[in-house]
Amino acid sequence: MSGGPTADVMSGDPTAGVDIGGTKIRAAVVAPGGAVLASATAPTPAGGEAMLDVAADLVARAVASAGVPVAAVGVGAAGVVDPGTGEVLAASDSFTGWVGTNLRDGFGSRTGLRVVAANDVDSFLVGEATWGAVRGVRSAAGIALGTGVGGALWLDGALYRGAGAAGEIGHMPGFGDARCTCGQRGHLETLASGRSVARRYAELGGGPGVETDVGASEVEARALAGDELAVRVLADAGHAVGSAVLMVAALLDVGHVVVGGGLARAWDLLEPALLARLRAEPPVSGHLIEVRRAVLGGNATVVGAAALAR
Repeated sequence: MSGGPTADVMSGDPTAGVDIGGTKIRAAVVAPGGAVLASATAPTPAGGEAMLDVAADLVARAVASAGVPVAAVGVGAAGVVDPGTGEVLAASDSFTGWVGTNLRDGFGSRTGLRVVAANDVDSFLVGEATWGAVRGVRSAAGIALGTGVGGALWLDGALYRGAGAAGEIGHMPGFGDARCTCGQRGHLETLASGRSVARRYAELGGGPGVETDVGASEVEARALAGDELAVRVLADAGHAVGSAVLMVAALLDVGHVVVGGGLARAWDLLEPALLARLRAEPPVSGHLIEVRRAVLGGNATVVGAAALAR
């Protein structure tokens, strides 16, 4: 696991972690020290029950491949997840039949295991705070720039979930007037997600087919090749993330931020505008905000979910 642990540093039995995303579901068996012992991946089907069926099957496959029993399973799922009941309270329009799905009961009945359910970005941040870029940091914010934009909070050495949507800066207003996937307007996600980067590039004259056919990765490639419009769109995304970081820091005095997700692959194009925004209006406390790129890659959510299950 790139950037992660290679040996156990904690005692106890392995646990399973599940990452349920809009395009794929991944399950892994994770050792107490964070090492991934085995994993399995499949495309995300439509419908909550079908998603749970696939995820439970992936857990079974990963456990069989690892050849060890697991004590519990942690589920990191897209959407707002009630921390008490495990029910999906809200989700983007990318998901069909997902809202109302009970992850804890659904997984428990399918696997026979104790289940802890959380948002996928919550799990991502737990992974990075336990074994990744902000390991040892007392308080941090996590931002995942993927198809959408997710956020999470690690405060005083523990995940802070509130009623289930704590840290969800992707749906923070004040970022223009474009319609968000949640149906409202002007959210951070309309500027800083992979979907919005591709959409804005196409709308601003970047060429036909970018939004639906090749997406943000092509915008990144064109920016690296010197396309000024692509550079501008990614800089706008970085600037918007910087503004959101300043808001979080003003409210919580969080001095560390970890950024991950698919769009973070364009870090060299996002970071300059993000840091320039932070330098332009530093926190009134005078404490600098340190922004770090995530290091666990695709393993962050599954190992974080497994840690929550532990």
